Amino acid sequence: MQFIFQKKSLILSIIFFVFSCFVFVFLYREVNGKREILQQAQEKWQTETTRRENARSLVNSIEIIKSERNLLETHFVQSSDVVPFLDTIEKLAKEVGAEAEVVSVNIDKDSSSLMVEMKAQGSFETIYKLIMLLEHSPYNLEFVLANIQNRNEENISANKNNKPQPWIATFQIKVLSFVN
Repeated sequence: MQFIFQKKSLILSIIFFVFSCFVFVFLYREVNGKREILQQAQEKWQTETTRRENARSLVNSIEIIKSERNLLETHFVQSSDVVPFLDTIEKLAKEVGAEAEVVSVNIDKDSSSLMVEMKAQGSFETIYKLIMLLEHSPYNLEFVLANIQNRNEENISANKNNKPQPWIATFQIKVLSFVN
């Protein structure tokens, strides 16, 4: 009887051992499966984190260069909008105390530059300052024609009131920093 009890115990032990092995293998596979899922989730999370950091970095870079971009754009005259350039010319004339008006605006045949004709009126000093401001403006300008004349035919020293004599200047300016 003891032998039968030992056989039953041995068989039960073997069955329990086999069952335990199956449970161990099952749990081992489940843990490995969960580990793979976890690794994939971590990779996705890391990829998404990297994408977000890159997006933030890009937004920050855009914000940093935004003012520089605006400054760069002020150096070029767009064919679709020449008004800011013309406003700049008139603003420069007002700054020095001259009266200026744009007479004509033409685009060259090859569309590589803009030709602007303007007339300015003021003292010789203001006309000279206007020329200097135009030369040092953010735009790449070339003076094709600059005709400066005294409005009065009389001698400048004949002015008794010591008022500056009115001068009239006609400029033809070629805008080289023109984008069609």
